[in-house]
Amino acid sequence: MDQEIQEAKSLYYSYKQLFFRLSSGFDKTGLKVVMALLVFVGGRKVIQWFVSFIKKSMERASVDKGVIQFTGSLLRIVLYILLVFSIATHFGVKESSIAALLGTAGVTVGLALQGGLANIAGGIMLLIFKPFQVGDYIIIAQQNGCEGTVYKIEICYTTLISIDNKHIVIPNGTLSGSIITNVTARDLRKLEIKVGISYDSDIKKAKAILEEILHNDEDTKDDQGMVVFVDELGESAVVMGLRVWVATEKYWPARWRLNELIKEAFDANGIEIPYNQLQVHVKKQDMITIISPLNQL
Repeated sequence: MDQEIQEAKSLYYSYKQLFFRLSSGFDKTGLKVVMALLVFVGGRKVIQWFVSFIKKSMERASVDKGVIQFTGSLLRIVLYILLVFSIATHFGVKESSIAALLGTAGVTVGLALQGGLANIAGGIMLLIFKPFQVGDYIIIAQQNGCEGTVYKIEICYTTLISIDNKHIVIPNGTLSGSIITNVTARDLRKLEIKVGISYDSDIKKAKAILEEILHNDEDTKDDQGMVVFVDELGESAVVMGLRVWVATEKYWPARWRLNELIKEAFDANGIEIPYNQLQVHVKKQDMITIISPLNQL
């Protein structure tokens, strides 16, 4: 009996020691986890402050807005990687293990995200060669004539805002390999309008009307040259054309206004603008043939 009591006491003390060891280990592990979370939260605040400070410094230095956005995105990613690496090494993880893990993860992610890496490389190319800047209006030929004002240039994507206020997000890899027309790269833009008049209309009178409209318009540039010409002798109309320079930001209002003024001036002066017409000739015999069955009904 005494021996059984001694064995029970021995087993009790063994379990007690094991419990304290596990509790002590749990306390240390839990403390490490809490410390890691606190360091991460603090590091996150520092990263946000530092990125914001860099952006404001670049803005004061009049750096291009697209460069600022791209640099901010890239800097944020790099700093977060360094923060995680620092936390892991501080809490006992070996640098060689982290380096091996990062290398393996880098290869895996690189194979899985080849398009993403191409987008990053495309973003760097856009910042180096600067085919456009934030605020420019561009047209992308390979994207079915996709066009809009550049709103944001980030590490992987560029965002455009269309005329009807839609956000268009384009991968930088696709954008860097496309034919881009930068409409607002110059202060002036050439405006060309073509309109057809009937063969019975007076060509010289039509030219005089177009020239008068151009000279009287407030947005056309007289000193840059105005041209009114006969562009084509078409099948059903004489195609008149005009070319004039206007300020880039006034291109569309000027175009819409000139189209309206041309139509009103031609109507007032008897200049006919032809349009496609369909003439149907019905023979009397055909009418009888069609109507007869109806009468029988």
